[in-house]
This record gives sequence, structure tokens and C-alpha cells, in this order.
Amino acid sequence: MRTGCASSYKYKLRARDPVPLRYPEAVTTREEVEVKIAVSGPEHALEILGRAGFAISTPRIFEQNIVLDDPAGSIKGSNRLLRVRQAGDLITVTYKGREIDGVHKRREEREFHADNLDECIAVFSGVGLKPAYRYEKFRTEFARSGEPGHAVLDETPIGTYMELEGPPEWIDQAAADLDFTQADYILLSYMRLYLKWCDANGQTPTNMVFTRQTD
Repeated sequence: MRTGCASSYKYKLRARDPVPLRYPEAVTTREEVEVKIAVSGPEHALEILGRAGFAISTPRIFEQNIVLDDPAGSIKGSNRLLRVRQAGDLITVTYKGREIDGVHKRREEREFHADNLDECIAVFSGVGLKPAYRYEKFRTEFARSGEPGHAVLDETPIGTYMELEGPPEWIDQAAADLDFTQADYILLSYMRLYLKWCDANGQTPTNMVFTRQTD
């Protein structure tokens, strides 16, 4: 009876057979390159983006962003970021690596999508990575046909900003088309911008969120 069992297996495993890498793209480097530019308000941004030939690619949507860290703040302390973002029904988990010095903000970026915000936060909390900071904004995305980069308009509780993301040469050309120069580039994260805003306005930092009206 025992000798007959071996004949039921169709394939034989051999120690020398290589195990293929199932997801080879996981070992490649993905880099985010971007800059922020402060603008006076959404109307001004829409005017100059339209004049430069940009059209809306993703309509205005509310975003909530939850930054995760351990109790020691070691992710932030090492100049990295772990964030969960919800925009409408889309939930995106993003890792950003250490920033690379230069004229543009450059860092490794990895992302994947989840289907349940609460469960996603619970999974990270289970391994000690809990919400450390929250920020909100309304975002509208823009593009020009056939170009490798895109622009976004962010309406935040501390002001209005545009972001240009793409190859460095594209960012510089798009900025020039919008009548900006490298002197206008901002490389700070929204967290750091919020801390600067709190310091300038005598506010105690908490979360960068919109004020809710109560009855």
C-alpha cells in the first residue's frame, strides 16, 4: 500500500530546481520627484494652470491622511514615512524613503491599495505602528496630454499649494510655464509646513485638519 503512493505524484521535486522570483518588479527602485509651490488661492491656481494648458484629470476630492509610527517615532526620526490615505472609496498605503538632497524633493516611494480603512489601521497597529498624525486636504489633479508629469492643486487648512511631480526637467519646464522659478520650490512635507505655520501663528500643533462646524 505504501509503495503505491509514490506513483500518484505527477512531478518530482529536485533540490537543484531554481525557485522563480514571483514578483521581480519588487526589487526595482521607484522614485518620487516633486516640488510644492504656494499659491494665493484655488482661483489663482486654476487660472494659471488653465493658461498653461493643463486640464483636470481627476476632479476635486477630499482626502484624509493618517501617518503611522511606533511609540518612539523612529520612522519620522529616520526621515521616512508610512501613510494611509483615503480619497473617496480609494485607500492607498504609501511608504516613502529618506529624502535625497537636491533642487527637487526625491525619495523612494512604494504604494498598494487596501479595501478597508479600519482593518488596514488595525493591522499596522497590531505590529506597533499606530496613528501619529493626521492631515486633510482637497485635491484636484491636472495633466497635459502626452506629458510624463502631472500637477495637483491642494487646498489645505494652512493654505493652497500646487505640486508638480514628474522627471526633474519636466518639473522645471512646467514651473516656468506657470511663471514660477526654482526659488519658488518648497521641499517640505505638509507635516513640516504645518509645524512652521503653528510656530508663526502661535498655535499648538495637533493635526492639520479642517475646522468642523457644530450646531
